[in-house]
Amino acid sequence: ATVFLERLFKTANSNGTICTVIPQNWLFLTTYKKYREKLLKNESWNFVARLGSGAFSQISGEVVKAILISLSHQKPIAEHSLVGLDVAEAPNTAAKEEALKTREIKTVNQKAQLGNPDARIIIEGPVIALHLLSKYADAYQGISPADFPKFGRNFWEIIEIDNSWWLWQSTVKETKYFGGKELILWYSELQKKIKDEGTAYIRGTEGWGKDGISVSAMSYLPVTISKGQSNDTNAAVIIPKDKTFLLPIWCFCTSTFYNEEVRKIDQTLKVTNASLTKVPFDLEYWQNVANEKYPNGLPKPYSDDPTQWLFHGHPIKTDNPLQVALARILGYRWPAEVEAKVEAASSGLNSNNAAGSSDYVTSSGLNSNNAAGSSDYDTLAPEAKELIEAVKAFDHLSDEDGIFCIPSVNAEQAGAERLREYLQQVFGNEWNSQTILQLLQKVEAASSSLEDYLRNEFFVQHCKVFQNRPFIWHIWDGRKDGFSVLVNYHKLDKDNLSKLIYTYLGDWIRLCEAKKKAGESGADGLLSAALKLKVNLEAILQGEDPYDIFVRWKPLAQQPIGWEADLNDGVRLNIRPFVQAGVLRNKFNVKWGVDRGKNPPGSHWGEVRDNDKHLSLEEKREGE
Repeated sequence: ATVFLERLFKTANSNGTICTVIPQNWLFLTTYKKYREKLLKNESWNFVARLGSGAFSQISGEVVKAILISLSHQKPIAEHSLVGLDVAEAPNTAAKEEALKTREIKTVNQKAQLGNPDARIIIEGPVIALHLLSKYADAYQGISPADFPKFGRNFWEIIEIDNSWWLWQSTVKETKYFGGKELILWYSELQKKIKDEGTAYIRGTEGWGKDGISVSAMSYLPVTISKGQSNDTNAAVIIPKDKTFLLPIWCFCTSTFYNEEVRKIDQTLKVTNASLTKVPFDLEYWQNVANEKYPNGLPKPYSDDPTQWLFHGHPIKTDNPLQVALARILGYRWPAEVEAKVEAASSGLNSNNAAGSSDYVTSSGLNSNNAAGSSDYDTLAPEAKELIEAVKAFDHLSDEDGIFCIPSVNAEQAGAERLREYLQQVFGNEWNSQTILQLLQKVEAASSSLEDYLRNEFFVQHCKVFQNRPFIWHIWDGRKDGFSVLVNYHKLDKDNLSKLIYTYLGDWIRLCEAKKKAGESGADGLLSAALKLKVNLEAILQGEDPYDIFVRWKPLAQQPIGWEADLNDGVRLNIRPFVQAGVLRNKFNVKWGVDRGKNPPGSHWGEVRDNDKHLSLEEKREGE
């Protein structure tokens, strides 16, 4: 687009005028700084009208944001002024057309635009003569692995976050103290990619291990507190040059003024990290605001949200008590709990036992040289630590095998009874006859009983809460009164899948056979559904096409044969055989298809980066 603008100047006569509609990004992006300076020094700017998105009736969406601009091909005099108006907020083409005729015109000195940060074009008026935020803080871009399906995960997809994985701060939809803490980065594999291909970039290392402010670079720039982890590419981080600046900068960034000032100099859909500190900042004013609002400083890390790695794991203190309680019964623990356990163990280590110390660092992911990978249990709020300690008292009620049958089989209680007893113990004196109903209402369940909720609604809500990457899978035989089981995916290895088929489901089949023999009504249907489920699960256990696991980035020799799920490959790929077999209680939003990744060298499935490919057992064994 800017090349086209240059061609217009070459075809224009001296003192002639050009007028065009053109994308707006070059008015703000740092990479166009020299080009803006050239035009401001050598061409006379007449007007700039910001049209924003929706300026064209034939083009929908928010991506295309344009300006209407007019420049004369002559050197400007020192007093030359340009005029501008902004109709970007008008909702459609007709409204923008009308606004262009009636909106207030603003006049600014063209030469003064050279004094703006990076010579950006600011038609709202000159930048106030204050120090810029860049004097007090730096902004760093996050890591872009270029192949998110391979390197990015939600933390709950991995059973334990060791030094192979780094916590990866992401975006928030609204400003909050602690949010965007659900992603992890497969850093050990990313390092291999960088070494072999050089196609990924590790950015923002200067901010690792330092408190800062993570800015979601879209929309109105919501922010959250960063505790020194690495950021993803959609969330830049502002790191104060002095720790005492953190509070006033936080107050500034959480105010409406911050978004307004940034948007004056950068109207791109995704704001660049370079723009985030090129705004005027009155340190003294915001220090006064901070002293009044936060006399005791910012709050310490805490979250009641089970999708955040800071979550304490207690079922009472969360908006999703039934999800958390079931996860705990099935043996799942949150990262903050695991770190607490490791830290407690490490405190008893002999200081002369170097080997013991090394084990602590490796298992916890708290390597002091790897601040990007640490969630810093020791910085958690006291109430979070108290809840972590309190919920440990009920760990003995958790399953060893992570298999939770909803009907009573294998001499175990029915699932609803097990869940009820667990909740009674956790709630203690707070338990009453209305607690179950209140919990169901809290999660907006349509069911009036725990059994109905487990059979019909739990998995739907689980997929929604955990962003379509469920770690508890609801396997059933297709009947609402049939065999139904919740399994902890982290524990579902080949042995436990066999146990599910031949012990739990096997016992259910024997019960159905006994009912059929006794002539009970409906027994035939129950038995038929259970036997069909057994066939499907055996097919997954064997792993023949189309019930195989296919991992795009692994060579043929490393492809799983049968049910040999590698948790590091993530839920999306490992759940595919169960989706394919139709044994999950509900459908959810999971897709495979083609992505931006890269196939391994020598892969015989070609250059198409298709994750929905199937390989036969024969093909896989040929690659061994």
